[in-house]
Amino acid sequence: MRRRQFLSLVGAATATWPVRSFAATAPQPERKRVAVLILYPEDDPQGQIRAAAFRDGLEKLGWIVGRNIDIEVAWGTGDTKWLRSAATRLLTSGPDVVLANGNSSAQIMKELGSKVPVVFIGGTDPVAGRLVESLAHPGGDLTGFSVLEPSIGAKLLELLKEVAPRITRVAMLFNADSPGNRQLAAATIEVGPRFGVQVVGAPLRTASEIELAMAQWGRDPDHGVIVPSDPSIGSHRKLIIELAARYRLPVIYALRFMTAEGGLMSYGVDIPELFRQSAGYVDRILKGEKPADLPVQLPTKFQLAINLRTAKALGLTVPDKLLAIADEVIE
Repeated sequence: MRRRQFLSLVGAATATWPVRSFAATAPQPERKRVAVLILYPEDDPQGQIRAAAFRDGLEKLGWIVGRNIDIEVAWGTGDTKWLRSAATRLLTSGPDVVLANGNSSAQIMKELGSKVPVVFIGGTDPVAGRLVESLAHPGGDLTGFSVLEPSIGAKLLELLKEVAPRITRVAMLFNADSPGNRQLAAATIEVGPRFGVQVVGAPLRTASEIELAMAQWGRDPDHGVIVPSDPSIGSHRKLIIELAARYRLPVIYALRFMTAEGGLMSYGVDIPELFRQSAGYVDRILKGEKPADLPVQLPTKFQLAINLRTAKALGLTVPDKLLAIADEVIE
């Protein structure tokens, strides 16, 4: 676990912040402090992209690191014990606001009861998960942005079935520690018969578990896989994409960048854009508004991406109607 001042995030890589000099006699405004918990290792480009999007959103609102704001980031992935330790260490810096990546991070922040305002970017129903009292009126110290809604499971299944019509069984690989993932899996299992598909939940945690399961699914020519949005699953994305190619498994993801990295297709929200939007809530809280009065934002725009190279390698034909509505087609 490492922490550092957030002074070097540009695009998907690390760069140096511009140096600004001021006269020694110039009055120095009090800097606000923001703590950020990102569930990606620091060397993961996807984590850097999210952090850079948040910083970009703040800069557009007039917040300049080193001048009127300091940002401290905790990077990494781990179990509940690790999350609690990382959150506790962030809180010791006395932040004015915390940005929490993932529902588990938000839940830990709430359990710690620090009363520090928290803006979360999570993948579950925040009301059912007891993070907030209601979407319109959160009523506590937390508010934020939701990544997933249960109905997206049906859409993921529908899209996968259109590209791979032969499938009759689908495994949803999910994080059992995520209430949102559990809720999504249950909803998708329920709608499976509507598409002539038996859906089963696959709560896998480790790389070895994923490898064994995908090898087993790959022996069935009528099997497909759904991979929802979750940081812990995202940390295994290279393995999942490699195994899908090896065992010729049609897999649909909820994160666009997995398609760009070689996955078959994806349908979901633009996560970096949510990080950029979250800067608006952080700005409003730093200027005096309360999380209790800022409604939780639900996803309204979803992106469809298709990788034709991967489809060809799997022997699949993507219907023209899907290509026509896709936001991105990789050829």
